[in-house]
Amino acid sequence: MTEPLPRPSRRLNLSVQYACNKDGLPSREAVRRWARATLDAVDADRGGQVTVRFVEPDEGQELNRDYRGKDYATNVLSFPYDTEPVVMGDLIVCAAVVAREALEQGKPLEHHHAHLVVHGMLHLQGFDHEDDDDAEAMETLETEILAGLGYPDPYAAEKDSPAPRVQD
Repeated sequence: MTEPLPRPSRRLNLSVQYACNKDGLPSREAVRRWARATLDAVDADRGGQVTVRFVEPDEGQELNRDYRGKDYATNVLSFPYDTEPVVMGDLIVCAAVVAREALEQGKPLEHHHAHLVVHGMLHLQGFDHEDDDDAEAMETLETEILAGLGYPDPYAAEKDSPAPRVQD
């Protein structure tokens, strides 16, 4: 009896939108690589339809206020759609907040963008950090995915001196 051929990964339909100045923002190819690695880390058979939108602080603040009741621009917002088994949703990345955080944390901007896209993609797949156990599991997975992409542990500094977790 012959073995069945392995199923290829499902397709990632990714739209990347730049609704702000593109200076310092990751390329569509980089965002695709980060999103695909995150989907594959959770389930290689999962596909997805995802929009990643890089926005100015006013749009990020408006969305955060309207959908989460928090009146400030945050680094990343995740809007998952209930479409199991395919991941569908929108990620809103506030470029100015990400740039400010990268500078404050002494991280290369690309590394911080990669971290937040991975972080947001995990939210679209049902991961959260509402309690310590969930946060630890999510952070461990983020760190593993980023290491596989060649990025350092984004939480390394926090592990040495505790600081607030990713604000989303």
